[in-house]
Amino acid sequence: MTDLTAASTSIDWKKMGFLFLGVVLFVVVYWAPPWPDAVDPLGKHFELNREAKGALAVFLLAGTWWVFEVVPIGITSLAIGVLQALFLIRPARDAFTDFMVPSVMFIYASIMIGLVFTKTGLTRRLAYRMLVIVGEKTSMIYLGCFIVTSVLTHIMAHTAVAATIYPLLVSIYALYGEGDNKTKFGKGLFIGMAYVAGAGSIITLLGAARGAVALGFYKDIMGKDISFFQLTYYMFPIGWLMTFALWGFFMLFFKPGKATIPGLRERARQLNTGLGSLTRNEIKTALIVGGCILAMALREFIPVLKPIDKTAIILISTILFFITNILDLDDLESLPWNIILLFAGAMSIGNCLWQTGAANWLAVNWLVMFQKANWFVFVMSIAFFVMIMTNFIMNVAAIAISLPVALVIAPYLSVAGEVILFAALVTAGMPFLLLVGAAPNAIAYDSGQFSTAEFFLYGIPASILLMIVTGFAVFVLWPLMGMPVTLGG
Repeated sequence: MTDLTAASTSIDWKKMGFLFLGVVLFVVVYWAPPWPDAVDPLGKHFELNREAKGALAVFLLAGTWWVFEVVPIGITSLAIGVLQALFLIRPARDAFTDFMVPSVMFIYASIMIGLVFTKTGLTRRLAYRMLVIVGEKTSMIYLGCFIVTSVLTHIMAHTAVAATIYPLLVSIYALYGEGDNKTKFGKGLFIGMAYVAGAGSIITLLGAARGAVALGFYKDIMGKDISFFQLTYYMFPIGWLMTFALWGFFMLFFKPGKATIPGLRERARQLNTGLGSLTRNEIKTALIVGGCILAMALREFIPVLKPIDKTAIILISTILFFITNILDLDDLESLPWNIILLFAGAMSIGNCLWQTGAANWLAVNWLVMFQKANWFVFVMSIAFFVMIMTNFIMNVAAIAISLPVALVIAPYLSVAGEVILFAALVTAGMPFLLLVGAAPNAIAYDSGQFSTAEFFLYGIPASILLMIVTGFAVFVLWPLMGMPVTLGG
């Protein structure tokens, strides 16, 4: 009798409640009667067929399970593929092929780079040198980490930056003196890295794939070119404004318990001296990673490299790590597969919403509500929709489903296409609510400093801050910089 009582008290009823909530949402949506078509301003109908309704059902179940972490986040991703196959929402081949698409392999390769930086000691070397510069104030350590993260995203993909910075933050946090305990400083360091990686990634086309894809998409619709430098001109002040605003945000919500770490600068200097000169493996790692980053950056400027996918380039680094014996089989088996599976599932549900037409149905229903609104309200409604959707599906897909509808409505409200594009790109780069919104979010989660529910909770005020900055850019800053926001303006 005692054993049965102990077993019953060990059940996490809160977790079970959210598990069944996800199941109930799936059942209610999947077996609900047909829902009305979405109709765009030109009268085109977007049907929510059985498969599309099934995609929404899976989307709601996965979102609930991810936020409340009722099972490991990677297992929720497996459920996404299984439900698509079991309920004939998409063929199993399509649902599970998405688990190994290039974007997922890019994340895998980025994590391998972070692993190598840690193993060779390059991370500790970088961490100690940075601490010597920023000193002993925890507020300045925050700022130093955020600035380094943001700067790196100007020249390399934010996923690779997060994987590189993550072990550096682990080394810094070890010097905080709290072991593996969860602290405000730990939460601020790792969540902050994820947020700032997104903020910095909007500034150039090198920070993420979404920029180049969106500009190409915009050219197809509007027949206008937006250059690399034009994008940077408008995005630079916003990316850096968000970087410093996020520093203030984390000093408010995650103010470290210790204002200073006495003796940290001298300790960091001693530890750095103790590392000695660069080892052979550190030099090999720097050359391999530097070469891959350079090749990915040059793709934007050298036509012969442009057709080569960036995933193939970054995976060269993984292969070379093993050829040069920097990594071995034990390292391969130690990878955080929970995080890789998380993004695999995110790609699968994103493509499911896209291919079944569920995403288009959502976008049209949302945007037509604002077709008679003030131009500013309309632009912000697009930015808000992209911000929410990019937490669940690929940011490129979020832009692709909203831009066509938005650009059709825009002329009726005398809104210029450029402001719609740029506002969408700003919010697409900063999904602050869910781990699946961006790879840096998931990489930060591996620190163990925060739960998915905490990430979501603090992501709400951070998202509000993002919308305020976006509104300032749309209404004040970009017009002052010469961007047309209204037709004839």
